[in-house]
Amino acid sequence: MAERRPGRYVARLIVVVYLFLLVAWPLFLVGQNTFDGGLENLRSIVEDPDVVHALRLSLMVAVIAVVINTVFGVGISLLLVRYEFPGKRLLSALLDVPLSVSPIVVGLSLVLVYGGRNGWFGPTLEDAGIQVIFATPGIVMATVFVALPLVIREVVPVLEEVGDEQEQAARSLGANGFQTFWRITLPAIKWGVTYGVVLSLARSLGEFGAVKVVSGNVLGETRTATLVVEEKYLNFDKGGAYATAFLLALVAVAAIVVVSVLRPKEEDR
Repeated sequence: MAERRPGRYVARLIVVVYLFLLVAWPLFLVGQNTFDGGLENLRSIVEDPDVVHALRLSLMVAVIAVVINTVFGVGISLLLVRYEFPGKRLLSALLDVPLSVSPIVVGLSLVLVYGGRNGWFGPTLEDAGIQVIFATPGIVMATVFVALPLVIREVVPVLEEVGDEQEQAARSLGANGFQTFWRITLPAIKWGVTYGVVLSLARSLGEFGAVKVVSGNVLGETRTATLVVEEKYLNFDKGGAYATAFLLALVAVAAIVVVSVLRPKEEDR
């Protein structure tokens, strides 16, 4: 056992250094540059109506995407774990496509399907007065797509671990499908769902590539917070870019930290 300890400590040190250099140090530098000179950088973006609109749009899109992916993710997770059907493995593999395909490709695909007169559904949607591409619906669709698997991949292992014995017992006692889900299944998978929601929120807030393609980046209309970061950095307003990036990172990191802190307390009770 003593011979293994040095190797274990070295492995831990490598992991810590790797995470520090890849995650902690860059985030620290963003925060440091944000507060370089006080609160002026944050004040400037808070007082800019276009930036405020972009932040609100990003938050709204992220919340909508999280709700859609949570409902869809829990439903698909139950389908994959509790039922057997032809094409199950293919469906499970397709759910990982958003993690392997470039967001730029996702945005371009949405444009080809829903965009203008050249898209598959574009003419029909335009005739009905519905604009998807270069509008909020397109941004929502792109964001939903890139964050699609996150809830599913957190919930599926939990469902497999808890099994279905309690659900079967509830049904044998006369509980209907909704009662079984609400009183038995959901409490058992609540932390899997919570982590999936947090990851989906962080991913949705930080999406850039697909949103850049489908949004049109119209100032005060379809420009999101991530596009503001790019625009300010390219225009040499690095303070504003750092401040906007800091706010996006702050929301994501805060959500992860809160969930990590609360979970042990809940389990102890």
